[in-house]
Amino acid sequence: MNQTLRPLLFGLCLMLAAGSVVAAGDRLDVVYHVSDEEKVGFTLNNIQNHIDGVGGPEKINIVLVTHGPAVTRFHDIEAVDRVRENVAKLQEQGVTFEACARTLELMNFARDELLDGFLIAEQGGVTRIAELQSQGYVYIRP
Repeated sequence: MNQTLRPLLFGLCLMLAAGSVVAAGDRLDVVYHVSDEEKVGFTLNNIQNHIDGVGGPEKINIVLVTHGPAVTRFHDIEAVDRVRENVAKLQEQGVTFEACARTLELMNFARDELLDGFLIAEQGGVTRIAELQSQGYVYIRP
């Protein structure tokens, strides 16, 4: 096969495969995972880029599960304005935010000390991520 045609055929196959999800009317299910405090801003930006990249919030379901040191960035008193604004904007687009119950206990954070709208992963953050993956969610850890 001609060397110049291979990349074109490969690209066409990828487009057809990706289009089959949209053509079927399914929304893509994705779980983002953040535990590193310094990656919170980057992860929130990735989520917005993902929503924009698929053509809007109506085409994707996103859950962000956080545990470990990253949870401190979502603590209501500690959160910087940029994180607070990005979380609110993403929630308006349907993104679900969940924090690990065990992390909250270890850090002595009350559940109501998190930013508004956070859910609690009662079974633990990593257990919740595995649960979502078993339901077909694509796993992303920026």
